[in-house]
Amino acid sequence: MRNITVKVHPSKANLKKKDQLAWKIAEISSDKAKLNKDAIEMVINRIIDNASVAIASYNRKPVVSSRQMALAHPRKNGANVFGLNPKVKVDCEWAAWANGTAVRELDYHDTFLAADYSHPGDNIPAILAVAQQKGCNGLDLIRGILTGYEVQVNLVKGICLHEHKIDHIAHLGPSVAAGLGSLLKLNTETIYQSVQQALHTTISTRQSRKGEISSWKAFAPAHAGKLAIEAVDRCMRGEGAPSPIYEGEDSVIAYVLSGPGKKYIVPLPKVNEPKKAILETYTKEHSAEYQSQALIDLARSLNKKIKNLNNIKKITIETSHHTHYVIGTGANDPQKMDPYASRETLDHSIMYIFAVALEDGAWHHVKSYTPQRARRKSTVQLWRKIVTKENKKWTKKYHNRDPKKKCFGGKVIVKMKNGSTISEEINVADAHPAGKRPFGRKEYINKFKVLTDNIISKKESQRFLKCVQNLRKLKPKDLKGLNVEILPKMRKRIKNGKSIF
Repeated sequence: MRNITVKVHPSKANLKKKDQLAWKIAEISSDKAKLNKDAIEMVINRIIDNASVAIASYNRKPVVSSRQMALAHPRKNGANVFGLNPKVKVDCEWAAWANGTAVRELDYHDTFLAADYSHPGDNIPAILAVAQQKGCNGLDLIRGILTGYEVQVNLVKGICLHEHKIDHIAHLGPSVAAGLGSLLKLNTETIYQSVQQALHTTISTRQSRKGEISSWKAFAPAHAGKLAIEAVDRCMRGEGAPSPIYEGEDSVIAYVLSGPGKKYIVPLPKVNEPKKAILETYTKEHSAEYQSQALIDLARSLNKKIKNLNNIKKITIETSHHTHYVIGTGANDPQKMDPYASRETLDHSIMYIFAVALEDGAWHHVKSYTPQRARRKSTVQLWRKIVTKENKKWTKKYHNRDPKKKCFGGKVIVKMKNGSTISEEINVADAHPAGKRPFGRKEYINKFKVLTDNIISKKESQRFLKCVQNLRKLKPKDLKGLNVEILPKMRKRIKNGKSIF
C-alpha cells in the first residue's frame, strides 16, 4: 500500500494528471493485479448477502417505485431486475437503480466505518447490471467488484465527508466508476475522467439521514450508482470532466470539504498489487444502522439478566462520537424518540433499537419496526429512559487504524430504581470478524435462506446458491443466474399512480 497526499492546488500550478488522486484511482482500476483467493470468496458472500436483503424488501414501497421506474425502460439486451423472471430486461442504469434501492432499503447489508461511513455492497448492483448488459463473465465481475470495494474503502479511510455534512455516497460515485472501469477493461484516461464526473454529480448533503428520514435513504446509493454508469458512458464516448476534481482551486476539497489548507492522506494499493480491501468490511446480522449492531447483541444479553424491566430507572450508553451524534441523543433529533417516526428514522435511533432488543431479547427486520411495536406503552417508557454519551475511549477505539483493534460498541450502564447498577460493554458485534460468531459462508447462506423463505422456491434458492458459488467460472450468458426470481404469489399488484415514466 502507499499513502497519497491530497490537497488543493492553485490553477496556475497546473497539477499534472499523474499527481491527482483521480488518476491514481484510475491507475489501479486499469492495472493487471492478480486476484486474491480470499477476496474472491468474499465477493461471493456479498453477492449472496445483497440478494438476501433485496428479495426480503421486494414489496416495500421504495423498492416497488424504483422497480416500476426501471420497467418503463425495457431493453432487449439489458440487465435483470431482482425478483423478476430473468427474461425481463431493462437498461442497465435503471436496473442498477431498482436493484440498488432493493439492496439498501432494509439497511441490512455490509458496512465499512473509518473516517467516514460506507456500505460498500452498494457498488455491486451497478457493476452487476453493466456486466449483464455488456456480456461480461464472472471473472470480469469479480475484478469490477473488488475495485469498487478497494476505492470506496480507502476513500472512507482518508476523507471524512460527515464533518462537512456531506452524504457518504460522494465516495460511492467514484468507486462505482472505478469498478466499471475494471469490469470493462477501460484505459486509465477514460477511468480518470469517469471518476471525476461521477464525484462531481454525486455530492449531496446528509439531510437525507437527519431529522425525519425518508425513503431517499434507500434511493441515494442507487442514484449514485446510476449516475456513475452514465458518467462512464459519457467518458467512453470521449467526453471529459471537471478537473482536477479533488485538488482544484474551486473543487471538492476547496469548497465542499476542509478547504485549501487541509491535507488528506488516502491509502491506495500500488499498481498491480492485489485488491483486498473487501476483507476489511463486515456485514450485518441485524437490520439496523451498523453502529447499533453490537449494542443489539448486548441488549439481547441483558434481557436474560434483568428480570423486571419496569425496575429500570435510567440507561446510559457510553459510546463513540459517531454513534452518539448520528444515532444517539447527541443528534438532537426529537424524531429519534418519536413512536410515530418512520422506519428509516427508527433504524437510526439507538434509543429505540436498544429498548426493543432489551425487551424482546431478539431483533427482527420486520417485526421490530411495525407501528404497533414502536408504539407499545412499555417500549415507549423504556425508550425514554435511554440516553447516550460520548466517551473518548470509545471514540479512540472507533478510529483505530488497525482493523483488528477497531471497535463499534460501547458500555451500557443500567441504573435500577433500588439504587443498584448493572453495567456491561461490548467491542464489536457478534457477527463481526473479531466477534463471538463471525460470519462465514455458512452464515451468509443461512441469512439468505431465512430472509427469502416463502418468498422464493427452494428450487430457486438452490439454483442461485449453486450459481453464485461458481462465480469464477460463469460465462456471460450465466450472469443472469445471479438474479433471484420470487414466487408468483408474492407479486402484489400495485396500481400505477401519476408518474412521468
